[in-house]
Amino acid sequence: MSLQAEGIERVMGEDDLIVSKTDKKGWITYCNKTCADIAEYKIEELIGMPHSILRSEAMPRCVFKLLWDKISQGNEIFAFVVNKTKNNNHYWVFAHVTPSRDEAGNITGYHSNRRKPFPEAVEKIKPLYKALLDEEAKYKNRKEGLAASTALLNSILEEKGVSYDEFVLSL
Repeated sequence: MSLQAEGIERVMGEDDLIVSKTDKKGWITYCNKTCADIAEYKIEELIGMPHSILRSEAMPRCVFKLLWDKISQGNEIFAFVVNKTKNNNHYWVFAHVTPSRDEAGNITGYHSNRRKPFPEAVEKIKPLYKALLDEEAKYKNRKEGLAASTALLNSILEEKGVSYDEFVLSL
């Protein structure tokens, strides 16, 4: 399988900051203009949509599973993400996702800030994501593919002696 993302790459500006908020199920409740612009949508088109509307086929499912597992447990996560746009193009981001909480400390949704990633870091993450996608593609059953790519990711991280966050922040 190829890590070829959709269409042409849209590159964020150095000072761009993409911000979005979702409910607990991942439905977009807020996004800033930068988020809409880079994704080639209008803000109104994104509000009320599942955040997965931006999911690129070049993004390993196991990384999203890791992201959702961490934030639903109340933890933050840093991740490199390749997203797709409304016009079937793509863009890379360095994401920081955190849970949003009410006064009692209950998770009410999630907040994500995304910046332009260092190009060198993206070039380093691409081979890992390709290996994970290749592992997922070996299985006709999507759940088996997800389990296999998750096991591969965990094995790679264990071999390096780091968590996913530590790995990502080291790039």
